[in-house]
Amino acid sequence: MYFRKLIGQKVYLSPYTVDDAEKWAEWFNDLQTTLLLGDEVYTPTSVEAEREFITQSLKKPNHFFGIIEKDTDQAIGRIGLFNINMVDRHAMVGIIIGEKNFWGKGFGQDSMSLILDYAFNILNLNNVMLGTFEFNRRSMACFKKVGFKEMGRRRQARIIAGKKYDVIMMDILAEEFKSVLVKNVMEKIIPR
Repeated sequence: MYFRKLIGQKVYLSPYTVDDAEKWAEWFNDLQTTLLLGDEVYTPTSVEAEREFITQSLKKPNHFFGIIEKDTDQAIGRIGLFNINMVDRHAMVGIIIGEKNFWGKGFGQDSMSLILDYAFNILNLNNVMLGTFEFNRRSMACFKKVGFKEMGRRRQARIIAGKKYDVIMMDILAEEFKSVLVKNVMEKIIPR
């Protein structure tokens, strides 16, 4: 069962459940999907390992959510904030749209806007960063649409099939982001 914690145009973000383990194992064992991510491409996983990961992570506070397609309640991915530094108010963000038939249709952009709204307007962070590969043009276009800017590169940091690729680091500041949800909800619950 999913809960509509953060609701966007195409998706909502919900706490994930142990029942998601099978989907996660499917996504994280798909070469086409994991080549676009980070170290997941090197690490085979099982349903049992994903179930254990989910069980352990649900026992402590975390800022990861399932990405759920709004009209069908289908889990299509996962997004979350990690390496959170509450003193300097920054974090990293990671996203996977595991269901490939949802690629390139704005679901990632909607999800990223929701997690940034949560980061900046609920957690009160000031800076959110991410890393992606130069060959992942679809993701880079998505990140730029929500306001991320390139902040640097690690040259030739990923080698796949004998070819070297740069890792592109991007970030966005709270002042560069326009709330898509949280400020509207606040205006509804606090009369002027």
